[in-house]
Amino acid sequence: MLQNPPSVTHLLYLHGFRSSPKSAKARQVAERVARDHPDVTWWCPQLPPSPREAMAMVTNGIAAWPRGRMGVIGSSLGGFYATTVACDTGCRAVLLNPAVNAARDLARHIGEQTAWHDPAEHFFFEPRFVDELKALERGAPPDPSKLFAVIAKGDEVLDWREMTGRYPGSRIKLLEGGDHALSDFDRHIGEVLAFLGL
Repeated sequence: MLQNPPSVTHLLYLHGFRSSPKSAKARQVAERVARDHPDVTWWCPQLPPSPREAMAMVTNGIAAWPRGRMGVIGSSLGGFYATTVACDTGCRAVLLNPAVNAARDLARHIGEQTAWHDPAEHFFFEPRFVDELKALERGAPPDPSKLFAVIAKGDEVLDWREMTGRYPGSRIKLLEGGDHALSDFDRHIGEVLAFLGL
């Protein structure tokens, strides 16, 4: 467990599959950071459907960020990406119902997809994206104490047992009930930001 970690000065938020920076959780974090921590650099990009392109965008965007003072929050597929970022940079990460076997789970979603927050927006999830996800898989995080997972047993999309099993040694907040979207995220946001020193 991190003892009074320095507060992050740079915060990245990664949304989930078919989601966007307009998601309720992304907006809540953005509003809290803007209100209470205006000096923090905040970035919540719209991720492209290609995992390789998404990670390239993220890697380029955070290239100059200070590793010891940056943090990442990721939801669902964004939690998978956030785990990759944390493993590659050693930064702190908060994972919200994270996808832990993204290649397996998204293989069944190959084809035309609609954006969650704008049904008029379509994209095609290509078969090669599954291999791109496999290439982003990482082993155990270098420092499990730098990861905090918020996991709902009531998640209707992902198995909470798989999620908790992915992060041994990390801080885990296991919620009885709940849902994949973490509809009660406002009850946990204070704890999420505190883990990041905010």
